[in-house]
Amino acid sequence: MLNINIICVGKIKEKFFSSAIEEYSKRLSKYCKLDILELPDEKIPDNPNETIENIVKEKECNNILKHLKKDSYIIALDLKGKEYTSVEFSEKLESLSMTNSKITFIIGGSLGLTDNLLSHCNEKICFSKMTFPHQLIRIFLVEQIYRAFKISNNESYHK
Repeated sequence: MLNINIICVGKIKEKFFSSAIEEYSKRLSKYCKLDILELPDEKIPDNPNETIENIVKEKECNNILKHLKKDSYIIALDLKGKEYTSVEFSEKLESLSMTNSKITFIIGGSLGLTDNLLSHCNEKICFSKMTFPHQLIRIFLVEQIYRAFKISNNESYHK
């Protein structure tokens, strides 16, 4: 069974976001082993300058790096990444599962990911050029992973 890891910065605070993630995680248990690792976000002072932002981003990304496994295909969620349709994403996951037993998705903090961390990734994907809260992107990701399995198994799912 495919092992999918999601490494993300920050805690889910809103119950409705947590409930959605729990529901999709439960649905995904039929198709894969899903692990979500929440790492603490660094506190950002009000009106930070670029130097402080870079220090915060560096700390968060170094913490992510400590949790990456060498035997996993690593995909970062990044605004400069490739955009997929749901069908293309399903085909991508199916293709990756043929050669990889582990896939890791990375969702950075509010300041994004460092070039150093991105250099450790096999691929970058983008859900949208729009900005969304990181908690919402986590829901988008687990929903799209679930949808990908439904598509690849020719099972019906609402459109």
